[in-house]
Amino acid sequence: MIIDTHIHIWDTEKSSYNWLSGAPELLKRTYTIEELEAPRQQAGIDAGIFVQADVQLEDSFHMLEVAKRTDWIKGVVCWLPLADTEATGQLLKRRLLQDEYFVGVRHLIHDEPDPEWLLREPVIESLKLLAAHNIPYDVVGVLPVHMETILKVAEKVPDLRMVFDHLNAPPIREGQRFGRWGELMQEIASNKNMYAKISGLGTVAGSDRFNADTLKPYIEFIIKNFSTDRCLCGGDWPVSLLAADYVTTWQRYKEVLAALLDRSEQEKLYSGNAVQFYNL
Repeated sequence: MIIDTHIHIWDTEKSSYNWLSGAPELLKRTYTIEELEAPRQQAGIDAGIFVQADVQLEDSFHMLEVAKRTDWIKGVVCWLPLADTEATGQLLKRRLLQDEYFVGVRHLIHDEPDPEWLLREPVIESLKLLAAHNIPYDVVGVLPVHMETILKVAEKVPDLRMVFDHLNAPPIREGQRFGRWGELMQEIASNKNMYAKISGLGTVAGSDRFNADTLKPYIEFIIKNFSTDRCLCGGDWPVSLLAADYVTTWQRYKEVLAALLDRSEQEKLYSGNAVQFYNL
């Protein structure tokens, strides 16, 4: 069984998606889950999780609505106004904690001018609310300072489980092994509440370097440090289309994991760890 832990949909009539204004033309349209049906069957994907694509509640509510009518979608990582602790608490209490599809939270920290945005006092208090309810947090970082920030967050909110989307952009394109990224990942991995999501590596590496041989050292490094108990897999559709189609994306990951792990270990990365992390 394979759970794709990182799927996006967006409807440009439902939310603003301001980041799309600077995105490649390929992404500047509505993407529906129906478009993924044939490719996901061809790729052998059994279940999926939606991940937020906008810093607006409309995006989260849209994903929750679509999840309820899509039998293979099992959860939604929503956006919450973490900078407003009271509003976050009210949304959790009055709506989201009662929704079986609500499985996690994410904020587009890589778009924030302040790379230490997560350390702001109201945000930390909101993250404490998540931890109290055993709700995990997805980290979408792209810089070493984002990783350094998470180490500080972990000190302030030690019970919060976090996963690094797209492995926090390893230096694949530069061919570096493994530099400051590697040092920080090793430090982060020593915390048992930290997880790593093998996803988005096509756009990180670039289409010309998106192949099993190039990816293997970085994925092997992550598995060695986080163990087979704290790694997840995700396709990052439709952003992944910038590097390869959905089926090819999954073929790359499958090829690498088959070379590194036995079947029982692969099962953990493909589904078992996702069930545990997102409380599916």
